[in-house]
Amino acid sequence: MAKVPTVAVTYARNGTSTSSNELGMRVMQERAYEKRGEQYLLIKSPPASGKSRALMFIALDKLHNQGLKQALVVVPERSIGSSFADERLSDFGFWADWTVVPRWNLCNAPGGDDGKVGAVGKFLASEDRVLVCTHATFRFAVERFGIEAFDDRLIAIDEFHHVSMNPDNKLGNHLGQLIARDKAHIVAMTGSYFRGDSEAVLSPEDEARFEPVTYTYYEQLNGYKYLKYLDIGYFFYSGSYADDILKVLDPTEKTIVHIPNVNSRESTKDKHKEVEHILDTLGEWTGADPVTGFQLVTLPDGRVIKIADLVDDEPAKRDKVSAALKDPAQKNNRDHVDIIIALGMAKEGFDWIWCEHALTVGYRASLTEVVQIIGRATRDAAGKERARFTNLIAEPDASDEAVREAVNDTLKAIAASLVMEQVLTPRFEFKLKAPTNTAQEGFDYGEGGYQPGKANVGFNETRGTFQIEIAGLAQPATAEAKRICQQDINEVITAFVQDKTTVERGLFDEELVPEELTQVKMGAIVRAKYPELPLEDQEAVRQHAVAALNFTQQAKAAILNGGETTEGANTAFVDGVRRFAMDVRDLDIDLIDRINPFSEAYSILAKTMSEASLKEVAAIIGAKKLKMSPEDARDLAKRAVIFRNERGRLPSLTAADPWEKRMAEGVEFLRRMKAEAMDG
Repeated sequence: MAKVPTVAVTYARNGTSTSSNELGMRVMQERAYEKRGEQYLLIKSPPASGKSRALMFIALDKLHNQGLKQALVVVPERSIGSSFADERLSDFGFWADWTVVPRWNLCNAPGGDDGKVGAVGKFLASEDRVLVCTHATFRFAVERFGIEAFDDRLIAIDEFHHVSMNPDNKLGNHLGQLIARDKAHIVAMTGSYFRGDSEAVLSPEDEARFEPVTYTYYEQLNGYKYLKYLDIGYFFYSGSYADDILKVLDPTEKTIVHIPNVNSRESTKDKHKEVEHILDTLGEWTGADPVTGFQLVTLPDGRVIKIADLVDDEPAKRDKVSAALKDPAQKNNRDHVDIIIALGMAKEGFDWIWCEHALTVGYRASLTEVVQIIGRATRDAAGKERARFTNLIAEPDASDEAVREAVNDTLKAIAASLVMEQVLTPRFEFKLKAPTNTAQEGFDYGEGGYQPGKANVGFNETRGTFQIEIAGLAQPATAEAKRICQQDINEVITAFVQDKTTVERGLFDEELVPEELTQVKMGAIVRAKYPELPLEDQEAVRQHAVAALNFTQQAKAAILNGGETTEGANTAFVDGVRRFAMDVRDLDIDLIDRINPFSEAYSILAKTMSEASLKEVAAIIGAKKLKMSPEDARDLAKRAVIFRNERGRLPSLTAADPWEKRMAEGVEFLRRMKAEAMDG
């Protein structure tokens, strides 16, 4: 099984994300605290970046300086409540300490939600300031006491991606009611915010009320002291995954293995035997540690490793193992455990700083879940220089009745890797190339500096941001379009790469004209996501999204073709972006639109999947090749009108240029459709 990472990112280790200012705040926390006066705050920041402490700073200011009565911290599950335990913030320079009266940390309280809801009522009537409870307890409390009971209070919602505007999502409904009443303050926090994932988290109107604080994965990882390399890859196996798992599971690495859900295609339907098989494959089982419950396995080289089994359903055993993993005395002990095997646990909120490898078997249906799992491996720890995430996927087998399902999982895994590339690499800011442009402060323009008349690529390492000039680029005009281009481009890309037909054609349609994806498909996705934007702004958002996706892909290609690896300098990705920009005569939006965004993904797929399986996938997708739809024809016709306005003629069906010919086919399709309708 070839180990070809789909994403390989190198970081500078400049220490900024772990250093503190005079108030004891790290960079992300300081950025959030600057917005502490906002009534509605949305903090989007990676795992381990310090969101819980950022909330403490903000909440204390709201309670002491902004007139709010109380703060309620709402977490998805009881275990995460420990993140909001007492903190002596004054020891690090802040002007107050964070304290939670023990009776008001309901995550530690015994009993069910009914008694805890009563406790919320007592808290609201008390003089105490801070309460911590689960999402469920808060939902029931709102239902019992009404929205108005939370007036003049701060509601802080951790792991905000659990909220949805789906009518069945009660927390989402209550949040909408709180915003409509407009008398509470809300701080929402999440490390995995993908509105293109499934249900929208907030309605567009409600989301516009929130002031965002964004701290990117690149900023976080670039600012670490120890972790420098992060690899993300999908690899394929045939037969039972347990037989092939040692091809990607290295027992010398600290690893979390997530075995497949019992209802998934990859599962053998006996999760306990799967765990036993993994233990047997690793070495000889020699018993269980009586204190921790960890399984002891002797490797072929004689070394004994400790494996935590969180799959075991027997409560006493699993509780012992779980308690041992959470033992605060062992948090900084690298040798405490070597491998953790889990199914539904050890994801969100699970903190094991030594984890070097997150190995997941089977495709995960949610990007949010993928981000949470990757977050387990991206903690910074002494001596931990490299981390990786591996998605082990079953190869499509032509003899298997579920072959189409296997193909779908493969395409979804590719889509997830493309999204993660955008999330983990620097952000892009695109500017229209103009004679009046000048160098911007804080940006490094490479050897020779800023050069008027050329394709300038500036990079700000501190904020992890590129600034790239592109000729012919449409600029957003409205405030909302500017916000989308600055903050939400990854949301657009997520929706684009998760469109099944788009991925299929981008990877396997040899007759594809790239503009059908970059202009027609991306254009349709932007219109669907932002129907309220003027047409000019929709086009600007489309162009920015295509440019961001294609720059990332071409930078990756430049790195691979240049022979650079993740062992090189941390400038490899930056150099790759510059190389692409400099290698073309005219860097304009038309050139960027003519690049198939999936070409590099295909080259990786060809290296990781067997040739027979790759041909099988191509054949399955080719067999269901879609004819042109009326919607696509209309989009092509609109592009044909733009073509006519620019060239003074309509596109030709006999044109040598494939995109011009495709636009002409769209016009012809509509003409025939209209004629057939008239013939009736």
